[in-house]
Amino acid sequence: MSTPVLEISDLHMRIDEKQILKGLTLTIKGGEIHAVMGPNGTGKTSLAQCLMGHPRYQITGGSVRLDGQDMLAMKPDERARHGLFLAMQYPSEISGVTTANFLRAAINARREDGSSISLKEFRDRLDEVMRYLDMDPKFANRYLNEGFSGGEKKRNEILQMLMLKPRIAILDEIDSGLDIDAIKVVSKGVNSLKGADFGALIITHYQRILDYVRPDFVHIMVDGTIVKSGGPELALELDKKGYEWVRTELAQSTNQA
Repeated sequence: MSTPVLEISDLHMRIDEKQILKGLTLTIKGGEIHAVMGPNGTGKTSLAQCLMGHPRYQITGGSVRLDGQDMLAMKPDERARHGLFLAMQYPSEISGVTTANFLRAAINARREDGSSISLKEFRDRLDEVMRYLDMDPKFANRYLNEGFSGGEKKRNEILQMLMLKPRIAILDEIDSGLDIDAIKVVSKGVNSLKGADFGALIITHYQRILDYVRPDFVHIMVDGTIVKSGGPELALELDKKGYEWVRTELAQSTNQA
């Protein structure tokens, strides 16, 4: 299987009459971990949602392609079948559907007709991944995210990612509200997939998760677009100087122009 490539080119998006994304361009390849950081209200979560096809977000320009396929022409489930995955900032609760049944259905939805995963193969794999993430096996038989703590919901998102093995994963503030032990477990799950056939976009406010999932590229997003990119050292500099440093740099460059 070829190395995945997600190409986001000059992407513009609005919600109702408000323009959120304003010409965002970013390429993520297999073997790469990208981190997008930025202040509240700059469009980071909106980027994640529109990449996955949330109907509230209206694309007004640009393109999104995964392995050359036009993602914007596809429904959310079609994007998922092509290998795009979103770990949400606020995972939904689904009453009446157990975590195990949800995962088995999701796996089979990505397979060809007549090639469903056997119950034994599925249970063996599920038990293995849950042990790896230090998850209580009982969670498999509970309704999806219902009554889960914030940390348990985030681990459940990583469980889904490891079971589905996407080509490109978008992790929207997967570290939000987690204590240090939970961050280590979540990071272990992300790191276990890193390789030529997997790429990830981590959306975060803070440096701390990047101590455990080392990014290859760090991008700073302001007012709906990426204004600065660099290596892991950029996140450290941002952690020391804050977002006001970025705004000052932008103002200075605008004045010089």
